[in-house]
Amino acid sequence: MGSCGAVGSVRARYLVFFQYLGTDFNGVAAVKGNHRAVGVQNFLEEAAKRLNSVEPIRFTISSRTDAGVHALSNAAHLDIQRPSGLPPYSPEVVTQALNTHLKHRSIRVLKAFRVPNDFHARHAATSRTYLYRLATGCPWPDQLPVFEQNVCWALQTKCLDVAAMQEAAQHLLGTHDFSAFQSAGSPAANTVRTLQRVSVSSGPVSPFVLPQESWRLQFWTLEFESQSFLYRQVRRMTAVLVAVGQGTLTPTQVKVILESQDPLGKYQSRVAPAHGLFLKSVVYDDFGKKE
Repeated sequence: MGSCGAVGSVRARYLVFFQYLGTDFNGVAAVKGNHRAVGVQNFLEEAAKRLNSVEPIRFTISSRTDAGVHALSNAAHLDIQRPSGLPPYSPEVVTQALNTHLKHRSIRVLKAFRVPNDFHARHAATSRTYLYRLATGCPWPDQLPVFEQNVCWALQTKCLDVAAMQEAAQHLLGTHDFSAFQSAGSPAANTVRTLQRVSVSSGPVSPFVLPQESWRLQFWTLEFESQSFLYRQVRRMTAVLVAVGQGTLTPTQVKVILESQDPLGKYQSRVAPAHGLFLKSVVYDDFGKKE
């Protein structure tokens, strides 16, 4: 599980699961040379300096998320090389130390595992699940409770045709070329992905909605599971499914959009806002299945 770098020192690799409210961040990845923008990774690596590794600690992030996107559980691996003669930290100590020294309260490390030195947080993931939250019955965004404004997409429509959305979602299931749902900016060489699960359902009642408002506000949840996704694929699929729910697209048109493989089509330009999206989980064969 360890290898020598500096004479007598042992390098240990850890897999850490962490969560964050993405509102204040320019995404999860570290931002360099721009003091007005910062990523979640910047704060994690700053906190990791207190672990006194012989070599600087760098987090290799499993799943990149954009500015404003949240994570209930993201993952990363990191290497810690303690000075000669000192044993590797326990996963519990790594978790506690990172949380103690994190300088932003919107980030929390959930759990750490010791892993082999050839483990890779991005390549080893077998499944990723994204969750998107919607709210209906909100004529103006400022009528949404302040506690919900950065964590869901407020739709002006009073209701959604959920049955039509569920029908449309079935066209997305399985293995397809999803290039029609990829945004420019980070094009993948291979745009074929397998969507293992997609669901559209009534979300839990928000505890932040006052009783006098509960009659008009309703929350909805969309979930997407795949081993990996294209850039902004989830937000673009969400936007198209919402259009179906609002009656501006039919389920059959979603199938046509998918088969077109055209990311610049009339309806493909729609992208759901970042603040409604959550990375719900990253799963590995041996780690984090219950996280």
